[in-house]
Parts: sequence; structure tokens; C-alpha cells
Amino acid sequence: MSIIDKISPELPVLIAGPTAAGKSALALEIAARQGGRIINADALQVFSNWHILTARPTSDDMAQADHALYGHIDPGADYSVGHWLRQVQPLLSSDQRPIIVGGTGLYFKALTEGLVDIPATPAKIRAQADRKMATEGREAMLAELDTESAKRIDKLNPMRVQRAWEVFKTTGRGIVTWQDITPAPFLPLSQTQPIVTNANKDWLNQRIVHRFDHMLQNGAIEEARQNMPHWDPSALWARAIGAPELIAYLQGKMSLDQAREAAIISSRQYAKRQRTWFRARMQKWQSYACPLSPP
Repeated sequence: MSIIDKISPELPVLIAGPTAAGKSALALEIAARQGGRIINADALQVFSNWHILTARPTSDDMAQADHALYGHIDPGADYSVGHWLRQVQPLLSSDQRPIIVGGTGLYFKALTEGLVDIPATPAKIRAQADRKMATEGREAMLAELDTESAKRIDKLNPMRVQRAWEVFKTTGRGIVTWQDITPAPFLPLSQTQPIVTNANKDWLNQRIVHRFDHMLQNGAIEEARQNMPHWDPSALWARAIGAPELIAYLQGKMSLDQAREAAIISSRQYAKRQRTWFRARMQKWQSYACPLSPP
């Protein structure tokens, strides 16, 4: 019996997991067999300027099932977990069962546990934060946080550290203080069928190589070239895995072989961070074992 046979067609489905683990394929199979709308929960697949490098669903995939929140945000626009949560809310009450899939754990956390409405970061403070992270680094930002936030946030994640710094400078309150007054969630975990993919490390590493080579063969370099005129390494959209490396290649700072190797290493490191995050925070989710054979 497959995992799909165990899924009720009545309840919303959540599918989380590391990059390249086959989440989108599972979502598409569920939609094909049971119906439903596939909703993106990946922070980089929302951007319109990346299709190949973020592994957004193909046109053929989108023809097989309704998809939402893919490629709808311009690269210069601000976008956060709060933006995503507000956009996903009306989709939860539509007549199509939601199948929410992605690798951004904070999206699922906000959806199933709630998200406090923290005031937006002013552009001036955001610019200060970008400069500080670029020139002084993560440790300097951590040193300026309130004690409780510095204890509880993910200290190894530069995005989380910068976000906490921005909140503290904007509001005068630590980010964990805000999080402790979190409202009720839009979709409690108990009202869903949550699945987290449990990929074999060796299988996943092979698949990451295979997928990035496929991206190179299918236009990833040209996609990066199209983004060079407005390239901003500090922007969220610029954090697509492989993007900084291919830009470096196009700028003559790396050979293509060096860029490929660096991108594969970055992707593997990202997948490792995701697996660690999911293991720590998704213990109540149903584990789905990916195939153990090479891609």
C-alpha cells in the first residue's frame, strides 16, 4: 500500500522535505489520484525571475493540476512568511482541497502554529542590516540582539539572525517576545495530513548532482545571464541555489566546472540544514521514505 492509499481525500495535505527529495512529484501524484490544488510553500519558487534554478513545476506539470503561488512575485518586491501566509489563507477555504508543498519550514510552522503580525521593517533599517551582514557578519548582529532572542533563534542561519536584528531595531522588542504572543493558526496541524520526506542521504546527494546537471543542460546559465543586470547578492531572490555560482561564472570569477561543483556543495549543505530543521520540529509529521535507488 502506498502512502497515497493512506491519505483521506477530504483533509488538506502538507508535504515538506529537503530540496530535490521528490516533494513536487508526490504532490502531483496525490492531485492526479485524489484531486486538489497544489500550493507552493517554497520561499524561492515564488519569484518570477527563476524557473529552472528553483525547480518550479514545468508547464506540463501545471497542466495536470491547478497550482498556486508559483512565480507570482517580482524580484524587487519584499516578500516574507507573513506575505505568504496572507496569500495562502483564502486558498484554504476554496472548493479545492489544498496540497501544500515546499521546503521552507517556517511557512509550515506559521501555517500550523500561527504567526504574530510584527511591524514591517523600514527600508532604512533593512539597508543597514544588509550592510552590517555584508561587512561585519552574523556574529556582530547576534551580539546586538536581546538576550532571549540570541538564545532561541537559529544562530547558524544568517537570514534568521538578520531578521531578528531588524525586528529588534524596528520595534525595540526581541523577535521571540513577539513570537510568544502568536495568535491561533490558520490551519492547525491536527486538521491536516502532514508528510515529511525522509530521504536517504546518499540517494539525495546523487539526485542533487543529477538535478543540477539537468538544470545546466536546460537553460540555467541563460536564466542566470538574464538576471545579471539587476543582480543583488543581498536580496532574497538571489539566494536561489546555484544562482551566485553561475553569476560568478558569467562574471569570469569561476570556471563552469568550479561553479557547478560549488553549487552542488551549496545544495547539499542546504539539504542538510533542512533535514536537521525538519527532524527537530516535525516529529508529529508522517515520515515518507523516498526511493533508495539512484535517480
